[in-house]
Amino acid sequence: MRPEDILLPTPAGVYCKIGGFHIDPTQPVDKAVITHGHSDHARAGHGAVLATQETLDLMLLRYGANFAASTQAVRYGETVTLGGARVTFHPAGHVLGSAQIAVEANGLRVVASGDYKNVVDPTCVAFELVRCDVFITEATFGLPIFRHGNAEAEIAKLLRSVALFPDRAHLVGAYSLGKAQRVIALIREAGYDQPIYLHGAMEKITRYYESRGIDLGRFELARAANKAELAGTITLCPPSTLKDLWSRRFPDPVTCFASGWMRVRARARQHLVELPLVISDHADWDGLTATIAATGASDIWVTHGQEEALVHWSVTRGLQARPLDILGYGEEDETDGAIQNANLGKMS
Repeated sequence: MRPEDILLPTPAGVYCKIGGFHIDPTQPVDKAVITHGHSDHARAGHGAVLATQETLDLMLLRYGANFAASTQAVRYGETVTLGGARVTFHPAGHVLGSAQIAVEANGLRVVASGDYKNVVDPTCVAFELVRCDVFITEATFGLPIFRHGNAEAEIAKLLRSVALFPDRAHLVGAYSLGKAQRVIALIREAGYDQPIYLHGAMEKITRYYESRGIDLGRFELARAANKAELAGTITLCPPSTLKDLWSRRFPDPVTCFASGWMRVRARARQHLVELPLVISDHADWDGLTATIAATGASDIWVTHGQEEALVHWSVTRGLQARPLDILGYGEEDETDGAIQNANLGKMS
């Protein structure tokens, strides 16, 4: 059996013909297996959706009760049979509930990574390496320039700035699902025990994280505080609001942005970011290449990002590799903003 007999790239996403399902489809399909809750992977309108309980809950929060005709929760390590395929979910370490999808048939195993990172994150289950014959890897930061470094050092930089400018508010742009909660947890681990403020669009997801046993300390909504109270504080907000009228409620704000893209200075300038924080929920170049090598896969399919560089790296190591060129995957901040506006309303 060839890998293409198990999983096949299509315009709607990766399709398993023998199992009758798509993985993270970009269009409505009859049956979808979803890796995680970011809106460029988890879309509404499918017939049946299989995902971890956390991903299903997050889709419910974001899309409402009718986001799919039916749902099935799958635990990490659990194997379900779909048609002629055995499907197992493994932790991806990206955000709460994120999973890699292993598909097996006739002794061949193909693993679709979804988005992943292989560094410690206090807000989600750690990445689990899965040995396989074919590895479908993301490549969001698939260039050697992207080496994320130490997230704790970036948080220390933020806290030094807070101490240095006690009369200014620090606004930290962060994706509403996963990044915001991770940044809060890292700030707490660094010993900061003051209230952390949130933009209203982040409240539901952050409270959901708490409901799953993740301790984020005391947080409050920024809209409930007056301007003077926000001096010397930290507020988490969607990246788009850093340049919005909303930010004018804060005293002389220091604009920060927590993202792997902050490794690129031009990107920071583009977003008018005063304090870039290189904190990513995706594997960097070293993480991607180390994971590819460790899977033992001889065939590498690359999607979602800087595909060609990672394909070239794989080929030079004697592996078969190709880009999948599937349209529809993108940065979480761009796609998630539309959902926040549509489903959560404009938060003041």
